[in-house]
Amino acid sequence: MDFSSASSGSSSPPSTEALMDQVKTQLAQAYAQEFLETVGSKCFAKCVTKPGSSLSGSESSCISRCVDRYIEATGIVSRALLGGSH
Repeated sequence: MDFSSASSGSSSPPSTEALMDQVKTQLAQAYAQEFLETVGSKCFAKCVTKPGSSLSGSESSCISRCVDRYIEATGIVSRALLGGSH
C-alpha cells in the first residue's frame, strides 16, 4: 500500500471494508495453519504407534482417513454456525 498521500490532512484512510477483508484473510490463514498442526499431531499420535523412518501403508491410510474426518467435521460445524438451518 502507498501511504505517501496519507500524510496530507485531506486524504482518507484505507476503507473499513478493505481493512476487514485483510483481517479476515489473516485470520483464515492463521486458522488453517493451526487446524493443520492440530489435526496433524492428533492423527499422527492416533495412527503411528511405532514411529520409524517411514510410514507403513496402514499408518498412511489411517492418517488420511483421520484428516478426512476432521475436515468433514469442521465443515459440518462451520455450516451449522454460519449457515443457520440450511
